[in-house]
Amino acid sequence: MPVKILMVCLGNICRSPMAEGLMQAKIQRHKLGAEVDSAGFERFHTGDAPDYRATTTMKTHGIDISGQVARQFRKSDFDTFDLIYVMDQNNFNDVKSLAVSQSQMLKVEFIVNELQPGSNKPVPDPYYGGTDGFEKVYQLLDAATEAIALRLKNGG
Repeated sequence: MPVKILMVCLGNICRSPMAEGLMQAKIQRHKLGAEVDSAGFERFHTGDAPDYRATTTMKTHGIDISGQVARQFRKSDFDTFDLIYVMDQNNFNDVKSLAVSQSQMLKVEFIVNELQPGSNKPVPDPYYGGTDGFEKVYQLLDAATEAIALRLKNGG
């Protein structure tokens, strides 16, 4: 059975779609038995495509996320997914507010902790900045998703 991974941010139009696209590329490149999706907490963007700056940044690196559609995180995601990666403290708090057990919370981790264990550092939200912010987010998420892929590949 494949490992199911969920990437979570606020609106599901910037960071989590980028993380989903990067993780999908790593799953294919490393031939991993895994699946990935993304979600957010802000209803405003439900049904929207990723932010054009996220799409453009990803395309620059050879990854197409234009077909993704924003959706809201739901309680059933705890049953569907094995690993739930959040982008910042607010996302962590939002996910935690819907968890009904310790076993559900054990699935939740800050994505940057894959690079800096226990740091709980955020992936900066690039939405209100320029395109350079999206490139910085890309670089951070590229490293984090590579760490996830290598851990999965090595049976971790």
